[in-house]
Amino acid sequence: MLKVALRLFSLSIILFLFSCATVPVELPVYEGVNIQDDLSSRNRISAIDGIFSIVFEKEDTEMRGDGMMHLVRNGDLNLRLYSLGFLALELTSEKGVIRSNPKIDRGRGAILTSGLRDCFFWWDMENYDIDEKEDVYLISNQTRMVWVDKKTILPKKQIIILEDGREISIYYESFEKVNNVFFPAMIRIELAKYSVTLKLKEISFTSV
Repeated sequence: MLKVALRLFSLSIILFLFSCATVPVELPVYEGVNIQDDLSSRNRISAIDGIFSIVFEKEDTEMRGDGMMHLVRNGDLNLRLYSLGFLALELTSEKGVIRSNPKIDRGRGAILTSGLRDCFFWWDMENYDIDEKEDVYLISNQTRMVWVDKKTILPKKQIIILEDGREISIYYESFEKVNNVFFPAMIRIELAKYSVTLKLKEISFTSV
C-alpha cells in the first residue's frame, strides 16, 4: 500500500512539473503581409490588463516587486505596485492628469505613464512613415520610432521622444501568445539613469 502511495505521489509531482514547464511558442511568420494592414488589425484592442513582476533600477539601487495594471488605449491607467506583499505605489492617469500615492519623481512618472502606454500599444501611431530595412521595418513619426521584425511583425525596440526632448528606450523579448494575440513577456524600459524590467505573468485584452 505504501509503495502504491509513493508511486502515485511521484507521478503527481512529475505531472505538476510538466504542467508548470514553459511551452515554447512558435512565432508567426508573416513575410509578404502588408504591415499597414497588420497594424490596423491590432486597433481592435481597446484595453490591456496585466499582472507582472517588476524591477526598478536607478544607478546602483534596485527595487523588486509585483504589479497589476489596467491600461486603456487613450492612455488612462490604473496601476498598483507591491513590494514584499505590501502596496508600495498606487498610480492613476486620466486624461493626462497623473496622481500617485506616494508621489514619485518625473523620471518614474514618465516611465510608468508614457512608457507603459506606448510600450504595450506599440502599434498605435498616427502620421507615421515606414522605412524598410534588411530584416526590420522602421515605423516612425515625430515622437516615436518602432523597429518591427519583418518575419513576425512583432516589435524589437522602440524609442519614445518626450516633450522635453528626453528619450525612453524600450526593448522587447520572449514573446508569448494569449487568445491569438502575441505579446512580449519581457520588456525593459530605460530613461536616463532609470530602468524598469517587466516580466508578464498574466495578460488579457479587451477588444471593441
